[in-house]
This record gives sequence, structure tokens and C-alpha cells, in this order.
Amino acid sequence: MSPTLNPLLGWQVDRHDISCLGVDLQRPECILCEPDGTVWTADARGVMKIDADGTQTLIRQSAIDDRAADRALDARSLVLGGSLPNGIAFNGDGDILIANFGTDAIELMTRSGTSRTLFTHIDGRPLGKANFVLTDSRGRIWFTVTTRQVPWTKSINERSADGYVGLIDGRGIRIVAEGFVGTNECRLDSREEWLYVAETNARRISRLRVQPDGSLTDREIYGPADLGGFPDGFAIDSVGNLWITLVLTERLIALTPDGQLLMLLDDGNPQALAVYEQHYQAGTTTPELMASCKGTLAPMMASIAFGGPDLKTVYLGSLAGTTLPSFRSPVAGLPLSHWPKPGTGRRP
Repeated sequence: MSPTLNPLLGWQVDRHDISCLGVDLQRPECILCEPDGTVWTADARGVMKIDADGTQTLIRQSAIDDRAADRALDARSLVLGGSLPNGIAFNGDGDILIANFGTDAIELMTRSGTSRTLFTHIDGRPLGKANFVLTDSRGRIWFTVTTRQVPWTKSINERSADGYVGLIDGRGIRIVAEGFVGTNECRLDSREEWLYVAETNARRISRLRVQPDGSLTDREIYGPADLGGFPDGFAIDSVGNLWITLVLTERLIALTPDGQLLMLLDDGNPQALAVYEQHYQAGTTTPELMASCKGTLAPMMASIAFGGPDLKTVYLGSLAGTTLPSFRSPVAGLPLSHWPKPGTGRRP
């Protein structure tokens, strides 16, 4: 694609154009959008449904450890212990798959809250810190595990390369790629030929070629070896740009198909980040140091989603926010592989 055709060149988010969706959310880390305007977000207490008219419904998971319900929003509580829905995705029936960072499990919740645990182990071992979950057009479930370290925060200071990508399909559950440094979100391109993976603690994006049987090959670093911050969540737009949130750095950037890095939004705290960077290099970070870096728009910016009928409304998720900042994009995002039919929980 010719760089002159990329609508993001020379464009940045105007803070005056940012509005907010939702109130009193707790850790709205991951976001799903439906064509009718319904927005779903992970919440420390379960999953929050926000209707197009703004009506909020908190759906608590039944039969799931609920020790985290109504937790205090302090640094350690938000990153350690208890049920903590993190990544969410629709399955083919419109129910919600949950990568639970607190229970270390892959779970399934109906839209009424009935929940069950799908997997807690793989190859006879505990899963580890389940971070993100994604479905493809064939109904397969991709998921990421950040680390198996206990406590998981050790993996940040030690730069542990024990993260992995797993796959759940007709053959069961298995690891399809490993050796990642802080595995976070993963996304498929429009043709589902490449799987992109955020390696937060290595500050880079990697990608792997998807084979018909779900195996992954041809692993490579995509874009710069160091993004200048810690990639957490990302989404792909219709022209192939990766929109990437840099948590702690508190920036939204774009990585173009020709490798350019574009600054779209900067909400960082330079002083706190400088202190954190020193500790990161020394291997002495703490949850409190992480929390001190949070910005004001989407504190501890963590995820991004395209929504609205034209997929040009962008929503930002966060680890310490209580609302979802949103703004309009000059380019549409990729649609989900399949849309559940609104109101029925079924595919069209």
C-alpha cells in the first residue's frame, strides 16, 4: 500500500473529541462491540453490558470464585488474586469466553451469567496467567498465557520467556507457540493468515503464520524490536494498521504496514515513567510503581476496540479506569470473525 493512501498519516486524536461511555466500571480491560451499539467490557466483578442507550447491566459469573467482587481499587488488588476477568470474546453462540487472570482459567459465561470453567490445565500442568482469548471464523479459540511464574509479577522483573499461545479446537487444548516474554493480546489479520502477538515485557509485537491445522510457523518480530513502551492491547484496521496501546507509557500508537510508528495519543506521566523505567531496567518494579504511571484518560491504558455500525468508533479499555474513553477514527476497524445476532445470543 502506498504510504500516501494511509489515512492515519498526519492524524492524531483530538482530546476535545473524546467522550466517555459507562460509569463506575472496575478495571474495564477488554471490550467487545456489537453492530447494534451494544458494548461489553470485562469488569473486576464480572462482565458489564452497556446498551446503545447507555443502560448498564453488570453480569456476575455464577459458579465462579467471586472473592474479587467489589474489591478496593488499589494497585495490588487490581493485579493480584481473586476472580479477574481479563480477555473476553464471543463464541459462535454469542456466549462470552473469558480468560480469567485471577482464577488462571478459560471460562464460558452465558449472557445471563451462567458460567462454567472450561480449562485450568494444559499438558497436565496449570495453565498459568490466562490473559486473552480470541475466536476465528472456524470457531477455534485462541488464547494467551502471560506467564506461569508465581507471583506473576516476577515475570516482569525477570523478563521471563515462559508465555505461550494456546489453541482449543476439535482436537482439544494444546500449546501452539511458546517462549514469549509477557504474552498479552493476540489478533488475526483479515485473512486469518497471520497471528499477531503482543509481548509486553519485551516491548514488541511478534507474528506467526497460521497453518490450516492451527499450527504456527515463520515466527518473526513485526515492526521495531522495541516499540518504546509496553504493548498491552491492539486492534487491526481495514488498511492493515495495528493500533497499539502502550500500558504505563500511556500512549496509543499505530504501526503501519510499511513499518512506521505513528503517535496517535499521548496521556503519559513522564516523571513517573522515568522512575518506572529505572526500576524496569534494574528488575525491581512493583505494582505501586506501575500504578503511579497511570494517565488521566484511560488510566493504565490496556486495550482498544472498534465499534459502531461503521466500525469507526474507537473505545479504550484500562486497568484502573471507571469509564471507556471513545472517539471517531478516520478508518474502520476489522469486524469480528462472526457477529452474534443481537438479542438472541446466536449467529445470524
